[in-house]
Formats: sequence, structure tokens, C-alpha cells
Amino acid sequence: MTDLVRPLAGNTTLSSPSVSSLTSVLDQKLESAVAIKNIVLVHGAFADGTSWYKVIPLLQQMGYNVIAAQNPMLSLAQEVAATKRAVAMMDGPVILVGHSWGGAVVTEAGDDPRVAGIVYIAAYAPEIGQSANDASRPYGWTEGQKQIRVDSEGFATISAEGMLNDITEGLPMEERRLALAVQVPSYGALFDEKLTRAAWMNKPTWSLVSAKDRMVPPAMEAAAAERMGAITTVRPTCHMVIQQEPETVAALIDEAARTTPSQQ
Repeated sequence: MTDLVRPLAGNTTLSSPSVSSLTSVLDQKLESAVAIKNIVLVHGAFADGTSWYKVIPLLQQMGYNVIAAQNPMLSLAQEVAATKRAVAMMDGPVILVGHSWGGAVVTEAGDDPRVAGIVYIAAYAPEIGQSANDASRPYGWTEGQKQIRVDSEGFATISAEGMLNDITEGLPMEERRLALAVQVPSYGALFDEKLTRAAWMNKPTWSLVSAKDRMVPPAMEAAAAERMGAITTVRPTCHMVIQQEPETVAALIDEAARTTPSQQ
């Protein structure tokens, strides 16, 4: 756009048609450069949309329209449907962001044509035909995964030890206890459901790897980021990086929104 403006410097005189033409070109350039303004956030397992409570106001202050999907944690199909409903509520293209298990959800749901780019935050990013458990299995059980408890009805929760010491350990104790108090049971079988789509194959992707993650294997996060060709940030954070370093997370989402083409 600088090149377009430069001829106006000094005493150059343009005829009316030239001014009109230049204005039209500038308008087109500005329109194509408009950043994506819609963000949909997808939470992980054992949590709900309020897990993004530190990130949401930062994005809103930047001028973004934000929806944190409230996914039911009952089946992959229901997760994807809830995410796509959130995407449909937005007017215009969307950056879709998944944390933890939410990465598997956005991988499947991200094929929606309204999704312009995908951001993975300490997240799963399975391939077609893989489940979240399949993606994680080669890296062994993490300390956090060892703390999963499944009840007689098949619903999984995290033990107090796991929540306090393996998921939220980078947070102040009062915030760790809050996460324990509000955790949402997740139907265990959904972690074995295999994906039929992998939106990262044809959408721009960004990834934040939590190097001190004790829930999702950091080596898996890093390998997935490399496989996807994602623009990657690595931080020495716990699994709940969205609460430990919300500014870092918001900055990565902002970068994705500002640099992703608004039209696919």
C-alpha cells in the first residue's frame, strides 16, 4: 500500500479519473487486508468453555468477536456439532482454536468452509483414522493420564492429585483448586473415536507446545506441529497454558487472525 500512496507526495496533480481509480484500488487493497475478527475457542476434557476466562478478555480488547464453545464431552460427533454451531454464529471467517482434547475436535470440525485457520494449544492433532488415544499412545502414559478415573457408567474424571499436580501445577493453588471443583466428567469412549477428517491438511495452522506438560505428551505436541507444518511457539508451561500464560496464547491467536487470508 505504500507504493500506491507514494505518487501523492510532493506537488503531483492527479486528474479526477486517476483519483477515482486510485481510491478504488486502495479500497480493494484494504478490504483484502482486513484481519479475521472472529475467534471460536474449543475447550479440553474435564473442563468447559470457562477454562478460557483469562484469554477471552484479552482477545476482546484486541477487537475480536469471541465464542467459547460449550461442548458436551459425550461423543466426537456431538463435540463437532457443537463446535460448528459456534462457528455458524459468527459473521464471517473464523480462526478455530483447540486446547488439549479440543485439538482433536477442531481437527475434525475445521473442515467447515468458514474456518480460515486453526490454532492448537497444548493439543492433540490426530491424523485421519486416528483417535486421540492413538495419537498419544506411542509416547507412553503421562503422569496426568495415569490419574484418569472411569466410573461404572463410563465417565472419566481426573483425581485430585492429577488435577492439582499434573494439569494445573503451574497456577496458584487457589486456581488449581477451582479447576478441581468445576471439572466436567467426560465420556471415556470418545477418546477412542477415530477421526474421519484432518483439517490441518489444508488449513493454515499454528501450534503452542507446552514443554512441561504433564497431561498431553510434549513430544507428541511437537511432532504434530512439525507434521502439520504449523507456525510453532514452545513455552516452559504446564498443560493449562491458557491460564498460566494467557497473554502468550492470545498473542498467538492474534497472529493467526492477522496473517491468515480471510478467503479460502
